[in-house]
Amino acid sequence: MKAIVHTTYGSPDVLELQEIDKPDPADDEVLVRVRAASVNPADWYGITGRPYVARPMMGLRKPKSSSVRTDFAGTVEAVGSDVTEFRPGDEVFGRSGAFAEYVCVGEAVARKPANLTFEEAAAVPVAALTALQGLRDKGQLQPGQQVLINGASGGVGTFAVQIAKALGAEVTGVCSTRNVDLVRSLGADHVIDYTTEDFTRSDRRYDLMLDVAGSRSWRACKRVLNPQATLVIVGAPKGTRLLGPLSHIVRVRLAAVRSSRTVVFFIAKLDKADLEALGELLEAGKVTPVIDRRYELSDIADAFRYLGEGHAQGKVVVTV
Repeated sequence: MKAIVHTTYGSPDVLELQEIDKPDPADDEVLVRVRAASVNPADWYGITGRPYVARPMMGLRKPKSSSVRTDFAGTVEAVGSDVTEFRPGDEVFGRSGAFAEYVCVGEAVARKPANLTFEEAAAVPVAALTALQGLRDKGQLQPGQQVLINGASGGVGTFAVQIAKALGAEVTGVCSTRNVDLVRSLGADHVIDYTTEDFTRSDRRYDLMLDVAGSRSWRACKRVLNPQATLVIVGAPKGTRLLGPLSHIVRVRLAAVRSSRTVVFFIAKLDKADLEALGELLEAGKVTPVIDRRYELSDIADAFRYLGEGHAQGKVVVTV
């Protein structure tokens, strides 16, 4: 089968399309014929090998795994002997090493919402799980609360606006001029164009801020947060080669040590129950994936280069 592999760290050019053996599912796995996949910032870091502080997990001199973990959607082709939930022909979505024609996956897979295309479903897992868990679990969002999404037009942000609305919040989205109409169309009650207005100087106060962009200091953010508010950090600038985005996260956490407000940083967990919860929101039409660009598997390097520019509206999808 065809698959994208990388045996060294570097720019997206290190990604190679090769012929490798088709995998066989373990007893508790399903074999999926991948129809579409999507790229995430975490995947970009895995390819570049940055930040260096993460190398013990990724591999010190070269990647521990030649495959790239990413979101996928496809059709079950075979099931392991212990699998009872799925059968060949079922349409599913989840996360695994999915820049390939086939992938074996265990827990991180759920049934694809019937009203989504494979490309739309492939756009969901990591970004939507990050938004859901950040708002619901880490932010403890309650109906009627004021929620601010900083970076509302990207992969996580577009899901966060819709999920926050579905959970009953009054939502303010922060984005650039070209994305104002998009964020408003997703249901945001208020949209702030950061190129013309400083959202940290607003008169509005928020109970919860989901920070995807990581563009402002703690000193600036706390001006618009209620005394008992929560700031959930899910994204940050690329930062230094050594610490990467952790440099911003550490600065904010340290600056907020004595504050009555809570600062949380987390990485989403690939929870099957949450994938199913997202499936219900998607099937009900309360959440709709936003796709910016589509690439062929052979053009994977271009997909990651575009993602690395940091200006994608919603998700970047790869057709397999």
